Amino acid sequence: MACLHDHSCEEHDCSSDWSLYKHIDLSKVSALNEAVSGSVKSVFRAWEQRLNSSEGHLESNEGDPELIVFIPFTSDVKIKSISIVGGAGGTSPAKMRAFINRDGIDFSDAQSMQPVQEWDLVENLQGVLEYQTRYSRFQSVGNITLHFPENFGGETTQIHYIGLKGEATQLKRDVVATIVYELRPNPSDHKTRSETGGGLSQVE
Repeated sequence: MACLHDHSCEEHDCSSDWSLYKHIDLSKVSALNEAVSGSVKSVFRAWEQRLNSSEGHLESNEGDPELIVFIPFTSDVKIKSISIVGGAGGTSPAKMRAFINRDGIDFSDAQSMQPVQEWDLVENLQGVLEYQTRYSRFQSVGNITLHFPENFGGETTQIHYIGLKGEATQLKRDVVATIVYELRPNPSDHKTRSETGGGLSQVE
């Protein structure tokens, strides 16, 4: 289901407050079949900048419209909706399939695996559409892989913006493990009274 922006965004959670852009681990974002290596990073921007493609865009190799985009997060997130702004002239992706918490998915995997959800897309050149997720399935997402198997007839597939809306946990993924470790008792912190002189001191 797509959300059309013909309403007041302040009342429908469309504001940048719900954007997951700042929780994307951009240094580890990658794509398969991109014509220019690393260009996938340019499609992730703040929500207000979704139509500003001056930094570049993601494009597939000529004659092969299929793309895979791997998006890891710095903390677990809950994804409410996804927005895709594609290119003109039939180069926009026509279908999107999502896989959650799976590393290293290639085209063979994507074709054979069952996605968590898939959408039929429309050409969204003005960034006015958001595709709603089946929210209960998009909880505790550490990474998401988006598979774009086809477009609207162009020689290549172009993606100018990918936006993700939702919520993030407050703790980064690597911090959680540290906290769990620190909660374990350390024997050296619990010496007997005979070892410490037998008294209790009061902290002023």
